[in-house]
Amino acid sequence: MGVVAGIVPAMTFVNVGTLGARPGKRDELVALLTRPTAVLGDVGCLAYDVGIDDSQPDTVFVMELWKSAEAHRASLALPEVQAQIAEARPLLSGEFGGFGFDVVGSPLHA
Repeated sequence: MGVVAGIVPAMTFVNVGTLGARPGKRDELVALLTRPTAVLGDVGCLAYDVGIDDSQPDTVFVMELWKSAEAHRASLALPEVQAQIAEARPLLSGEFGGFGFDVVGSPLHA
């Protein structure tokens, strides 16, 4: 990808999403999503932040920063990630939202 109108080429990929939790299961889902693992870092995950907003008690927010969109896609095929997804299914309501984008610059990074 070349420079366009002063924008630097994509450096990383961000995936931001919401996961609907079954009523009363939000904290259990957060505990699952924040369980320490090295596998994500090994495949190119630079940050994986999980958050809540008490005004939305059945929603979990996730922000992922990846070396590339390909690294994110590849992570979904890992046995460890597939096992975590299977473990999370009973906690999920089926309501999902979000978006992803390629980072093209930041005032914090040269």
